[in-house]
Amino acid sequence: MMDNLATSLRPALSGRFGRIVLALAAGIAAALAHPPFGMLPGLLAYPLLMILAERSGSVRGAFWMGWLAGFGYFGVGCWWVAEAFLVNPAQAWMGPFAASLLPAGIGLFWGMAAAVYRRIAPPGLGRVVVFAALFALFEWLRGHVLTGFPWNPAGASWAAGSAGSQFAAVSGVYGLGFVTVAAVAALGALGMPGPRKARAGIALAGATTLAALVIGGGLRLADAEVRPTQTLVRIVQADVQQESKWTPEAYRSIVDRYVNLTARQGAVLPDVVVWPEGALPASFNDVFAPGAADGEAIARAVRPGQTLLAGLARAGPGPDGRPLYYNSLIALSDEGGAGLRVAAVYDKHRLVPFGEYLPLGRLMGALGVRSLVHMPADFSPGPRPAPIIPPNVPAVQPLICYESLYPGFTPGSAGRPDWIVNVSNDAWFGATSGPLQHLNLASYRAIETGLPVVRATPTGVSAMIDPWGRVVGDQRLDSGESGVIDAYLPQPVAITPYGRFGDLLFWLMVLGGLLPSLPPLLRRLWRLIGIGGIASRVR
Repeated sequence: MMDNLATSLRPALSGRFGRIVLALAAGIAAALAHPPFGMLPGLLAYPLLMILAERSGSVRGAFWMGWLAGFGYFGVGCWWVAEAFLVNPAQAWMGPFAASLLPAGIGLFWGMAAAVYRRIAPPGLGRVVVFAALFALFEWLRGHVLTGFPWNPAGASWAAGSAGSQFAAVSGVYGLGFVTVAAVAALGALGMPGPRKARAGIALAGATTLAALVIGGGLRLADAEVRPTQTLVRIVQADVQQESKWTPEAYRSIVDRYVNLTARQGAVLPDVVVWPEGALPASFNDVFAPGAADGEAIARAVRPGQTLLAGLARAGPGPDGRPLYYNSLIALSDEGGAGLRVAAVYDKHRLVPFGEYLPLGRLMGALGVRSLVHMPADFSPGPRPAPIIPPNVPAVQPLICYESLYPGFTPGSAGRPDWIVNVSNDAWFGATSGPLQHLNLASYRAIETGLPVVRATPTGVSAMIDPWGRVVGDQRLDSGESGVIDAYLPQPVAITPYGRFGDLLFWLMVLGGLLPSLPPLLRRLWRLIGIGGIASRVR
């Protein structure tokens, strides 16, 4: 079948326009493999990209094939960023630029992966694992360079909580991406030149690997039993739309919504109440100023013995006496009717460029960019993420907004908390694919660490997620829903291999995958040394 496919694609591969169309189509197809679309046959885009890089004729041509595929992939995966600019009509004109410049920028990583592959790919079928190793390496770089943007790595094509996703407990999402790309790229060997038996053997190895992922994950899930703790968590979703937060009347209504949902009677009094990021359009300092009516209303809603985890901005003194601003999760506890007190504070560590701070702030401010993005002041980053232990609450690792995209922010062995809380203001992105994909990506942190994840957003999707990355029962509030989720926190599972060793296995796989490229690289190096030696003797 792949031979027939390769034959049918040969005319397109031989023409520039055809290769451009195929590269864009490959990126779009790979993006559609991700939730909420779930079109897993789109994974076959990776062997197509490998073949396009090989047939491009030059390293530069391979780069453009990779970049075009990346542009299509991130265009589909990140189009929802434009929605944030529609909240403020004065910024709506920036939406199309954001939705095109972001894919164009991060698509460079795909372009570089394809270019390096074209340069060092060895002869023979071993180049399949070289392609997967380079692709995985540049995916890791995309998640780390300039603070990184690890949205929709290839491994997250498997819906979190599915059988195919469970290998992330061993290798992390990047390692799962390597295995996935290597397996589907091996299927592409059927359309490559070479002995038929060898090609069939490589393809069979790829199919076997995919089957092992699904079967092994299925066996892990077969033994997965959610065991509740005695900690009852209330997740509050008030369905506050971002564009309707900024008038005095709206503010009064928003406070009332959160107070009423927090105080709502239930069968059992919750131990912990979780509000999302940016729950109120005011700072903690204003809401809880001495004598402030709103702070008093919130204090009355929190019962003695309860803890409120509230996502609020706050101001604190800087080293020079001027205030610094933080995007924070603040633990407020009432330990006996004496009123609320601040029990713990987590300040967001990984800030969003242009959303929470302005890179090259002074220069950008001089150019007028600060007024364009409507940022009166930057947030300051907090220290590296570490768990907090509020009173009467199991140790918890807060992750604010897109911090939940980053593997490794939660201790996986020594110092491992009992759960993760991810608060996010996905109201900026409306009823798009963005919040659904964010839920999927945050759920991978549960699989990697073996910890439950509590996710709270203003407009959805809020959910209780078990240590295998699955939403617990029907404990989920989707886009446009208002209400609370009262759910007992699941027990963590045993420390996972990824939690113990981090990305070690991923790096071993990448290095092992690059081994077939070493002999041609060494031969090139030897020729260069030989030529240099001859030149020196001539001189």
